[in-house]
Order: sequence, then C-alpha cells, then structure tokens
Amino acid sequence: MLTSQMTSAILGIGLAGAILFLVRRDHLHGPFAIWWFAVAAATFVLGVFPGVVVWLGHATGIVYAPVLPIIIGLSLVLIRLLKLDIDRSKQERQIRRLTQKLAILEQELDRLEGRPARDARLDDDS
Repeated sequence: MLTSQMTSAILGIGLAGAILFLVRRDHLHGPFAIWWFAVAAATFVLGVFPGVVVWLGHATGIVYAPVLPIIIGLSLVLIRLLKLDIDRSKQERQIRRLTQKLAILEQELDRLEGRPARDARLDDDS
C-alpha cells in the first residue's frame, strides 16, 4: 500500500522525468525548466522527509503543519501567475512597438517607390 509520503516522492520523480523529456524535445526552455525542477525537488523532499513539514510549521508558528505545503504551493502559483502576466504585458508592448515600426517602414518604402500612401485602417493585410 502506498503512503502519502511514497506517493509524493513518486510524483516528484515523475515530474522531474517529465521535465527532462520536455526539455530534450525543446518544448520547455531552460529558465522555466529550473522553476519546475525546484517544484519537483520540493515534492520529492517533502515525500522522503515528511518531518520537514512539521519542523517548518513549528519554525513559522503554524499550529497545523500539514497546511504549510498548501500555503506555499498556493503562494508559488500566485507568484507564477503574476510573472506570466508581467511577461505577457512585456510581449504585448514589444508587439505594439514592432507593429508601429513596420508601419513606419512600409510608409517610407511607399514614399521611396513613389506610391500613394496607404490608409492603415483600410489595409486588408492587417
């Protein structure tokens, strides 16, 4: 019969294996893989050494120690979501700037070739 500790350790190893597979297939890039390896390692350590949860609970003043991994996990998910939103905002800003630069270059090309200026709002290519 599997205990919760054994299940956690197996999940940690399985997650690490899946991350390695994704990195080798170029589906997951380095910085993201490091983040997920940390999650896999933490899952494995908590499975192999369940006393760590109790020790951390006492060290942080949490009376019911088993809730600590849930609090940490939820906090990490929220931090990760915030990072994703920041990255998405940065990409949207870059796309907007690239679109503006492309429009300027197209207008300059039209001017150099002697074509009449295009109305960007009526352009079917956008």
